[in-house]
Amino acid sequence: MFRRPQLIALSSVVLLVLVLLNLPEPVAARAKLAVGSLFLPLFGLVGSVQTVAHEVSRAVLPRALLLQEVAELRQQNRTLSVELARVQAAEEENRRLRQIVGWQQLSPWKSKACRVIARDTASWWRTVRIELGSRDGARPGLPVVSPEGLLGRVDTVGLGISEVVLVGDPKCRVAVVVRETGETGVLTTLAAGVLDHRLVDLTHLPRNAALVPGQTVVTSGLGGFFPAGIPVGTVVDTRSVGYGLYAEARVKLVADTSRLREVLVIWP
Repeated sequence: MFRRPQLIALSSVVLLVLVLLNLPEPVAARAKLAVGSLFLPLFGLVGSVQTVAHEVSRAVLPRALLLQEVAELRQQNRTLSVELARVQAAEEENRRLRQIVGWQQLSPWKSKACRVIARDTASWWRTVRIELGSRDGARPGLPVVSPEGLLGRVDTVGLGISEVVLVGDPKCRVAVVVRETGETGVLTTLAAGVLDHRLVDLTHLPRNAALVPGQTVVTSGLGGFFPAGIPVGTVVDTRSVGYGLYAEARVKLVADTSRLREVLVIWP
């Protein structure tokens, strides 16, 4: 059963149709044009919606294809990550080599650069093996340095490989001098009771040694192996030992042996 508003609307539409049918031809054409113009925006909106729906349906890809593209992107990401790591490693190596070449150009000593190829896990902080042997002219006792400072000396020599004992090993005692005071002493072993492998003991100091933290320690040239003037480290602290008969100090080495990749062997 029609409600009153719906009945009125239907009656109005019927009346409008009858009026249009009984109008003269020119008037009827203008009226049809006016009514059609009212519905053109609606027709355009419907067409736009249909077009957008068609484009969206074309843009939606199958799930299998999407998973394949995700897998390909992940593989590309892994490949780029590996390539980035390779480039960064090459840049770091170039930086170290430029530093070594710069040290060689400014150094008063003749030297040969070589790679560190192995470390003994039983004496990790005390020895390294380098790619330099008797066929290259290496022999025991040659000083080994980095651009930062003293590392140790060549101990045993093979045909193409040599073993280097580092500062802090009992077999690598170094005669040194404190640059600011002229006090001389001997670097012996790694400092006891510490976790820092760069801390070593400086012994044979006079009991009245005027050492303070931060003073510079260099080779003195008195030990027979190392030329004078090679940077070794800085004083950390001092203590009185032997019932006050003499003093000892702890020295922090300037060269970090945990980061060794290339070294320099000083040639006679």
